[in-house]
Amino acid sequence: MNTTTSSQRSNVNMNFKRKKKKSGWTPIGVAALVLGFMAAFPIGLAVLAYILWGGRVDDLISDAVDALKGAFNNGNGGSSATSSGNAAFDDYKAATLRDLEEQQAEFADYVDQLRKSRDREEFEHFIKSRKKGK
Repeated sequence: MNTTTSSQRSNVNMNFKRKKKKSGWTPIGVAALVLGFMAAFPIGLAVLAYILWGGRVDDLISDAVDALKGAFNNGNGGSSATSSGNAAFDDYKAATLRDLEEQQAEFADYVDQLRKSRDREEFEHFIKSRKKGK
C-alpha cells in the first residue's frame, strides 16, 4: 500500500535532482585551447585538462578579472584605504585629494560654460546668416 501523495513524491524528486553541469566547451574555451596549443604544447594540455575536469574557461577568466579589480580597487574607487602610518602625511593627502576634487568640479563647470557660450555664438551666427538669406 502506497500512502505517499503526489506532493511528497515531487519533494522527494526535487531533493534527489542533481544540479545540471554546464559544458566546459564554450567558444572562449575552444579559442583558449587552440591558442594554448599554438603558443606552447604544455599550455594547451593544461587548458584541455582544465576543461575536461569540469572547469569553464569563461568562469576562470571572470574570476581572474574580479580578483584583479579587487586588488586594484580595494573597494574605494582605486585609492588605498590603508594608512601610511604617518598621521601628518595622511591629513595632507586627504586635504590634497579634496582640493583636487574641488578643482576638477570647477574645471568641469568652466568647460560646460565654454561649450554653452560657443553653442550660443554658433546659434546666433546661424540665425543672422539665415535672416540675411531671406
